[in-house]
Amino acid sequence: MSMNREVIVTCAVTGAGDTVDKHPAIPVTPDQIADAAIEAAEAGAAIVHIHVRDPETGQGSRNLDYFRHVVKRVRAHSGDVLINLTAGMGGDLEVDDDDPSRMGPSSDMVNAETRLKHVVDLLPDIATLDCGTMNFGDGNVVYVQTPNILRAMAKRYQEVGVKPEMEVFDMGHLRFANQLIKEGLVNDPPMFQVCLGIPWGAGADTASMYAMSTQLPDNAVWAGFGIGRTQMPMVAQAALLGGHVRVGLEDNLYLEKGVYASNGTLVEKAIRIIKELGARPCSADEARAKLGIKG
Repeated sequence: MSMNREVIVTCAVTGAGDTVDKHPAIPVTPDQIADAAIEAAEAGAAIVHIHVRDPETGQGSRNLDYFRHVVKRVRAHSGDVLINLTAGMGGDLEVDDDDPSRMGPSSDMVNAETRLKHVVDLLPDIATLDCGTMNFGDGNVVYVQTPNILRAMAKRYQEVGVKPEMEVFDMGHLRFANQLIKEGLVNDPPMFQVCLGIPWGAGADTASMYAMSTQLPDNAVWAGFGIGRTQMPMVAQAALLGGHVRVGLEDNLYLEKGVYASNGTLVEKAIRIIKELGARPCSADEARAKLGIKG
């Protein structure tokens, strides 16, 4: 294992979390999300990771028209940046505390094909595959990804020619991602995102990232991130362990204590860290070549 000298920077520009009231400029409308992705690309991100939100409520959405608007606008303004669409919406299960056999009102459960409708329609370069079920947060919401759902989604990605970014939040997720590769459901080179610090997944610390990095296939292209104040320390840690990096307002709202970030300033700070370590950020074309994605 050696340090990565050519680092792909991904920017996750908005996410679907409850952050609208916690930051004065969270991208919400399709135009705002597209502009945030363009800003990140101009700051040096090779990949932009995109969720969409309901413009009225600010909540995460699976609306195909919103995704279509964002992708069209980003491609028109930043044609070389790789577009990575979330496919995570549609797996939220709120368990009723008094009657666990009932789903709570915030549940959003759909099948694999519905979760991938925007991916199949828009054919981004990359789309996410969250490789396991987990307790998400500290209440009664479970994020559900069954082995059957994951296999169906991986197979569909292969059929339409979209690279899956296998997001792993814990060691068990990584084991199942490796199983998908073993079953021939993920094309080479496999792409991983090591997601750290989310309650209740693996912690954003050196031991967790190192342990997970040692279980990746030799030909994997992997990145890692931490949420909140761990974001920039995990940028350095991922590069030192041979990985790539992710930043963005989905994962962290502050540039430093008390100073709100934008996606562009987070990308710029990550690139400064990468350069201080003696590495350099990859261009979009270089990232495409490393990931085996045709232009």
